[in-house]
Amino acid sequence: MKNSVQLIGHVGQEPEIKNLEAGKKVANISIATNDTYYKENGDKVEKTEWHKVTAWGKLAELIEKYVTKGKEIAIEGKLTHRSYDDKDGNKRYITEVIANEILLLSK
Repeated sequence: MKNSVQLIGHVGQEPEIKNLEAGKKVANISIATNDTYYKENGDKVEKTEWHKVTAWGKLAELIEKYVTKGKEIAIEGKLTHRSYDDKDGNKRYITEVIANEILLLSK
């Protein structure tokens, strides 16, 4: 089995682009996906999930040029987990998708 994630959703805020050493770029975006299901009594339930997505290099450049808040995009990548210590010394955990491919869906 392979660690592979595919998401289609809308970008929740303007992309955060960082320029790193040697001209390399990284882009961070959040994507909202929606799920709808029905309870046993017939009530419709709609649920929105937010996903943190990170893209490097050429994909980050594409995001910088073409992706804006509200755009519908498809992402293919791998799920990763990492941790860091915040300014107060508390351990924080992040789950994110590292993008391998991006497809712009909205016009």
